[in-house]
Amino acid sequence: MRVIGGEFRSRRLQSMPGIDVRPTPDKLRESLFNILRGEIEGSVFVDAYAGTGAVGIEALSRGAHRAVFIEKDRDTVNLIRSNLAALGAEARARVIHGPAALYLGSMDADIVFIDPPYPKDREYRAALEALETKPPGLAIVQHSTRFALAEDYGPLRRTRIVKYGDNALSFFRRAVISE
Repeated sequence: MRVIGGEFRSRRLQSMPGIDVRPTPDKLRESLFNILRGEIEGSVFVDAYAGTGAVGIEALSRGAHRAVFIEKDRDTVNLIRSNLAALGAEARARVIHGPAALYLGSMDADIVFIDPPYPKDREYRAALEALETKPPGLAIVQHSTRFALAEDYGPLRRTRIVKYGDNALSFFRRAVISE
């Protein structure tokens, strides 16, 4: 696995064997960041259910001001820290060890990327509902094309869905309330 573009382009990232860590495929990550091209620079990016940290590291590489990684598995948290150290990116990152849904409601973020393990359907709803208290401008959810998400979660409305093989990315934007 490697960083696709930006400051850390082509740098290799460590990964963990096992089915619980399912890194976002390179092509999907590349497409995601092509879509986000104008929104990453200077943003605060949260990588929830971070796994290897590849998505948050890609955001840093492409100009995010700061990235927050949330992961509940201790070994995986250490892997994220190791990947950040290898890139010299620790100063622009915060790694939180714990359940994503617990921390998401208190994050000051511009963009939140949510990618729970596919078999954990409850995690999707819990994470999106946690964002209702402090919604980001944009939440992106990676999920199986066979899994249906609701169109709305509190103030977040789905505005786009992009499918890549068995993977889908759903984009939720904070609804603008007119007076």
